Amino acid sequence: MTPLPFEDTRDFENADRGFIGALVPAVVMDADGRTVWDNDAYGFLKGECPDTANPSLWRQAQLASKQGLYEVTEGIYQVRGLDLSNMTLVEGERGVIVIDPLISAETAAAALALYREHRGDRPVTGMIYTHSHGDHFGGARGVLPPGTEEGVPILAPVGFLEHAVSENVYAGNAMTRRAVFMYGDRLPKAPDGQIGAGLGMTTSTGTITLIPPTVDITTTGQEETVDGVRVVFQLTPGTEAPAEMNFLFPDRRALCLAENATHNMHNILTLRGAVVRDSRIWSRYLDEAVDLFDGRYDVAFASHHWPTWGHDNVVTFLHEQRDLYAYMHDQTLRLLNDGLTGPEIAEEIQLPPALENSWHARGYYGSLSHNVKGIYQRYLGWFDGNAAHLWEHPPVEIAKRYVDALGGPEQTLAKARGYADAGDLRFAVTLLNHLVFADPADTAARQTLAGVYEKLGHGAENGPWRNFYLTSAMELRHGENAALLDGANPEMAVALTTAMLLDSVAIRIDGPRAWDADLTVDLVLTDEQRHYRLTLHNGALTHRVVTDPRTPAGVTLTLTRPQLLGVLAGKGLDGIATTGDPAVLTRLFSYVTKPDPAFPIVTP
Repeated sequence: MTPLPFEDTRDFENADRGFIGALVPAVVMDADGRTVWDNDAYGFLKGECPDTANPSLWRQAQLASKQGLYEVTEGIYQVRGLDLSNMTLVEGERGVIVIDPLISAETAAAALALYREHRGDRPVTGMIYTHSHGDHFGGARGVLPPGTEEGVPILAPVGFLEHAVSENVYAGNAMTRRAVFMYGDRLPKAPDGQIGAGLGMTTSTGTITLIPPTVDITTTGQEETVDGVRVVFQLTPGTEAPAEMNFLFPDRRALCLAENATHNMHNILTLRGAVVRDSRIWSRYLDEAVDLFDGRYDVAFASHHWPTWGHDNVVTFLHEQRDLYAYMHDQTLRLLNDGLTGPEIAEEIQLPPALENSWHARGYYGSLSHNVKGIYQRYLGWFDGNAAHLWEHPPVEIAKRYVDALGGPEQTLAKARGYADAGDLRFAVTLLNHLVFADPADTAARQTLAGVYEKLGHGAENGPWRNFYLTSAMELRHGENAALLDGANPEMAVALTTAMLLDSVAIRIDGPRAWDADLTVDLVLTDEQRHYRLTLHNGALTHRVVTDPRTPAGVTLTLTRPQLLGVLAGKGLDGIATTGDPAVLTRLFSYVTKPDPAFPIVTP
């Protein structure tokens, strides 16, 4: 790899351009006085890069940590550095349109207050969600408190609500756990600790909210006018999110690229877990954006990082981003068709020099290594075609056998230390990982593995890799902090369709305990005018809409959807019409496992 062009300071100039004012201090607290965001903690980034950080990631952190209100172009402003994402504000005839209200209501309210401090107390007259990830809608109540959303259009790409709630609910507990590692929000902010996540600094930890959209964007080319501001949309489903869109403000000559083109390589398969994204279609939508909006903008901005000014500069930026995702996709497919597996392709593939040395194509958030494996997974799945990997032992059992084959714990530890001393940290962690899995109480193995993880983290250019390594080291030394998983969000449950709500109950059934159960419950929802039948049989809870309910169920509840939410939240059956044996319902709920923090169902 040729040396990176650290002498190129254009990103720093663009990140500072249009600065109006900062939040001082840059600390946001919730109603109980708990700090949910502290950008001042990154003040150490003003210094020189230490030995405990990759210089390229340090540079990215310096850029992403810049905080304040910035003018993008006349009538369009951004608040950056008050959450992982940006809030963009577009001034209309009567007030201001908010694009992507951050993760937490508290940080969103602080961002809006900073804007109003400098631009006047303009009411929020519209809101746009660029896509279905939580850092782009979670702070909605911070800009539109309950009771203020009446008459305010809320625009989002078609399918937004389904994907927003399903991603955060169905696998919410596992994703929340992984996000702790990916963003490193519990690590100390320090030169040897958390220095960012590449896409931004970290995630805020305030109150997550959701106001459902009122206007769906269903086709590319669709034009809407919000508070006198014209907006032309391009749908980009299956790119960075299942529901996402770019859009143009033609009268401001400004293009919003959502999270489809930011100043880093993005994830094809994010480490926190998600559906694998389609890098092929991602590339095509970026190419479409170049042609669709050509000649109609002078600046492009996104939901993260800083804008790009100048039409030709934007075209170059989009072409390189397009080529980045196309190259990863096509070369992965070429090599997998030559018989290489995902890990082998990750070692073989290299970006063209023109992309490798473009700062915005560096792997600060996604990485070439794990993106290639994600593309491989999209096409061929987890199995690499080697029969030896078809029925391997699970991690603990295989670890015990490796340790035994290596001569026992002492010999395994000695060999691992030898590899670490020789600089082969990758194989050292493989051996040490087996040793810890074989005996989690082995203090020497845990401490040694933590030390090697720290070395790997300090050398990583990728922000999430650094955070994963360092958070893993922290947990090996100090144990798991289960309290980190408190992510309850009642508004997310309210936003679920009834079918998704019932699916959320089904995935919490303890199947083995329910093997012998044979239960039927009917739900008659008067406000939806639908009759749902739930059947628990062979440990599987299924449901369907019943149009001719002549066969009586074990118990029938006639209720409204809000009452159903109350039942699922453990508020009992008071005021709900019930026929049949209520004990059937009690038995059904007895098989529901402990609540998921993203969706707190409890037994009645």
